[in-house]
Amino acid sequence: MAAPDTPHSSNAGEDTTRAMVLMIAAMLWLPCIDALAKTLSATIPSGQISWSRFLFQTLFLLPFFLLGKRPLKRPRYLVHAARGCLIALATLLFFSALKTMPLAETIAIFFVEPLILTLLCVVFLKEPIGWRRLTAVGVGFIGALIVIRPSYENFGLPAIFPLGAAFAFASYLLLTRSMAQKEGAVPLQLVTGVFGGLIMSVALLAGSLAGVDVLDPVWPTAFEWLLLAGVGVVATTGHLLVVHAFRRAEGAILAPFQYLEIISATFLGLFIFDEFPDLTTWFGVMVIVGSGTYVFYREHKTARAS
Repeated sequence: MAAPDTPHSSNAGEDTTRAMVLMIAAMLWLPCIDALAKTLSATIPSGQISWSRFLFQTLFLLPFFLLGKRPLKRPRYLVHAARGCLIALATLLFFSALKTMPLAETIAIFFVEPLILTLLCVVFLKEPIGWRRLTAVGVGFIGALIVIRPSYENFGLPAIFPLGAAFAFASYLLLTRSMAQKEGAVPLQLVTGVFGGLIMSVALLAGSLAGVDVLDPVWPTAFEWLLLAGVGVVATTGHLLVVHAFRRAEGAILAPFQYLEIISATFLGLFIFDEFPDLTTWFGVMVIVGSGTYVFYREHKTARAS
C-alpha cells in the first residue's frame, strides 16, 4: 500500500499541531460511547448496540452529505467495506467486554492498539518514526499496563475481546489514514456507517436464527432508544475529529494520544458506575498523560523550528 501524500507547505507545522489538538479532543470524548454502551449492556445485546451505533451514525451524517458539495471521489468500495467490517468487529468485541468488565480496565487492555497502529503505519504506509516517538508509545503502553494488570485468569474470556478489538481498530485506523487525505470526513464516515450497519444487520439476523445471545436483538424502551441514539451521535462526532486529525498528521504522531482515553474512562467509571481506581491506577494514568504530553511538546517544538 502506497503512503499517502504528506503536506510540504509552510503550514505543515500548524497542521500537525491542529491534528494533535483534534486527536486529544476526540480521545477525551469517545469514552462516552463506552459509558453509554456499558449502561445499555444490562438489557440490550452487544451486537444490537453496535448495529444502532452505525444506524444513527448514518442517519446523522446523511443530511450533511446530501447538502454538501463534496461527494466521494472514485469510491473504493472494497476498502470501504473492509473499514466497515473492521470497525464493526472492533465495536462488537469491545462492547461485549464492557458487559462484564469495568470501563477503565477494558480500555486499559485495549491500549495495545496505539503500538499496533504505529507499527502498521511504519510497515504499510512507510511513515518515518524516530526513537522518541517509539519510546513515547512504549511508555504509554506501560502506563496502560500499570492501570490494570490484565490477565486471562482474572477476567476469563472477556479479557481477550479488547485485544481483538485493538487489532481490528488499529487496522481500521490504518485504512482511515490511507484514505483521509483523499476523501472528505463526512462522506468517509457516512460510508463507514452504511457498511458497518449492513454487516451488523447480517450478523444480527444470523445471531437471531442461531440463538447467539450477544447477537439476538430485543425491542428497546423509549429511554433505551435515546441512549442508543447517543451512542451513534458521540461515535459520529468523535470519529469525525479523528478523520480530520489523520488528514493533517501521520499516524505514528497521533497514536500515543489514544492513551488519553483512559482519563475520561476513569472518571466516567467513577461517577457513573462507582468504579473507584486505586493509587496504582492513578500512577498509570499519570504515565499515560506524560507520554502524550511529551509527544505533543516534541512535535510542536519540531514544527516551530521547521
